[in-house]
Amino acid sequence: MATWKTLLLQDSASPLMEQLSFFHDHALMILVIITVLVGQLMLNLFFNKFTHRYLLEGQLIEIIWTILPAVTLIFIAIPSLKLIYMLDEINNPSITLKTIGHQWYWSYEYSDFKNIEFDSYMIPINEMKNFNFRLLDVDNRIPIPFNTQVRIMITAADVIHSWTIPSLGVKVDATPGRLNQASFLISRPGLFYGQCSEICGANHSFMPIVLESISPKKFINWVNSSI
Repeated sequence: MATWKTLLLQDSASPLMEQLSFFHDHALMILVIITVLVGQLMLNLFFNKFTHRYLLEGQLIEIIWTILPAVTLIFIAIPSLKLIYMLDEINNPSITLKTIGHQWYWSYEYSDFKNIEFDSYMIPINEMKNFNFRLLDVDNRIPIPFNTQVRIMITAADVIHSWTIPSLGVKVDATPGRLNQASFLISRPGLFYGQCSEICGANHSFMPIVLESISPKKFINWVNSSI
């Protein structure tokens, strides 16, 4: 969960988020190198006293500053394209979770099981317990077994919403009349928090998401108790 002192990305809880974090570090390293080199060149231009009155062209330097950016873009583009295909890949999901965005709450349905559907509202401040997080906790969390491939299908009933959990690397738009889908696998147990990330009206900031990652055995017990 993001806190006031979080400066970087949240700790990853899925293989996809790990790859996103690696790509972030990879791109950031390249940007730092470019910034240092360009800064050094600008300092040299400002403070050196060398002049060349008759310099009209420089074929070698033009070739260098054309090839180097092209090579740099290749080093960024290849892992970026690989990551895009990984994010869109959905292989044999074990569980399908249907999600519907409303103004201003979420509805969930486990379509693999009968009669498991519920609404998830933010807990009002006057009903919060000492262990609840303000503006982040909900009355009904989403139980998901860890180390299980999950497919989430998302739509909206009224306006555009966005179902987002940063630590899983999942952000999918919920669009009325359209069904979007994504896939994720949670690598560890815990509580993972998210929020609607698309401005959807007056109470946009009051429709949080709480996903509870539990063991497959506990998930089966929950399913049996809910049917």
